[in-house]
Amino acid sequence: MTLLNRTHFPGRQYPDRAIQFGAGNFMRAFIDWQLDVLNEHTALDAGVVVIRSIGGSHADGQTSELNQQQGLYTTLIQGLDEQGQVVRSQRLIRCVNREIHAGDAFDEVLELARNPDVRWVFSNTTEAGIRFEPADSLHDQPPASFPAKLTRLLWERFQCFEGASDMGWVILPCELIDYNGDALKALVLRYAEQWQLPVSFSQWLEHSNTFCSTLVDRIVTGFPREQQAALRDELGYDDPLLVAAEHFHLLVIQGPQWLEQALCLDVLRDRQARGEIDCPRLNIHIVDDIAPYKERKVAILNGAHTAMVPVAYLSGLDTVGEAMSDEQICAFVEQLLQQEVIPVLSLPQAELQAFAADVLNRFRNPFIRHQLLSIALNGMTKFATRLLPTLLASQRQQGQWPRHITFSLAALLVFYRGKRDGQGYALQDDQRWLTFFSAAWQQHAAGELSIYELVHQVLADQQHWQQDLSALPGLVACVSDQLEQIITVGMRAALPRQE
Repeated sequence: MTLLNRTHFPGRQYPDRAIQFGAGNFMRAFIDWQLDVLNEHTALDAGVVVIRSIGGSHADGQTSELNQQQGLYTTLIQGLDEQGQVVRSQRLIRCVNREIHAGDAFDEVLELARNPDVRWVFSNTTEAGIRFEPADSLHDQPPASFPAKLTRLLWERFQCFEGASDMGWVILPCELIDYNGDALKALVLRYAEQWQLPVSFSQWLEHSNTFCSTLVDRIVTGFPREQQAALRDELGYDDPLLVAAEHFHLLVIQGPQWLEQALCLDVLRDRQARGEIDCPRLNIHIVDDIAPYKERKVAILNGAHTAMVPVAYLSGLDTVGEAMSDEQICAFVEQLLQQEVIPVLSLPQAELQAFAADVLNRFRNPFIRHQLLSIALNGMTKFATRLLPTLLASQRQQGQWPRHITFSLAALLVFYRGKRDGQGYALQDDQRWLTFFSAAWQQHAAGELSIYELVHQVLADQQHWQQDLSALPGLVACVSDQLEQIITVGMRAALPRQE
């Protein structure tokens, strides 16, 4: 079998212009995939150097798989497109030049800071990566935390180019925390102060570098082992770094509008509009504030997931795909989104409708088998963060409790009985909720606690909800009535009727 490298598969190579902290599947199937499309069809001309900070140390002289393949690897994009049609495509990614292990060759990492062509920094070091480590020192080779490493590189660049205003970087963290760019910038400035670096350096950080907050979204499933043999035959080479992902992708960047030109997005879209090129339409948005997009994602994507789980699982289904193939459950999710979620969100209706359609197509993706019980993890907290704001906003807007969201709450409380068709299943949540529901449902079975009282106790928990929901007129009665219906006639018969 032919080895995947640039000797056997020659093609374009790009100068080092981007540093990427994080070598995981997500970045390779998301950021690098998008940069590769832009490189092919515009003048972006951005080669990526991947910095690995943990694992994969090669002090024994062995070369990383990414370097063995000279930066080449394959993406497999599969799912449903905007028209609901099955799509499947492979792409040989050429934008990655090499990988450097920071623990083995930090001097090489610092050399990148002295390269005038480098302009971009991307990162995904997990949510725990953007943190402050007091023990990190300017003289560490390297410092432990990602923000300290970045500060060290920026200090190196500042010195090399004598604080030139045009030598700053555009920094786009992809970690899943709110306003990740602001959080990262604050830590870099904190390290600059702790390390007693000159005030001029902090001013350069502030005024000559662009820290962008981002919202990222794509399901990346990793290496498709079940398709390995077929893909080897189809591609003509073996690629242990092949990474599979869904068709949908979204990158929202909170930053200046000139990024549209700097990333060559305007050129790509113009060429596509004129029909000059046939390539993926990159779903990248440059915005003033990512908050409405975060609100949209949490309310529509995460909210629909959370509402669906107890209803679908207690209707005898096991996966998201099965739920979307079920006429009743699919109708429940669609009505929840159309009648109760979308009307309370702030973005233009056309954008919200398009996003909701994308979400439903993602749920139907035949290439992803997403277990409902895995989504059920910490269901009480998820309801509070993903559905409660929508429930309250809908009630304020409509003057009545939204019956699909309240039904999903009633279904969630039944879910915490821990039984389906007489068979038990594992519940995963804060221990205090597990203890509460175990006792409450036993008391109800013994005739010692009514459904109304059970619901009242749940909604009165101010620690969890950050308010006393039982004091809101009619909410306890609404959820109690729906819960009684579920217990009496079963989940499917109790589902809200279509209007």
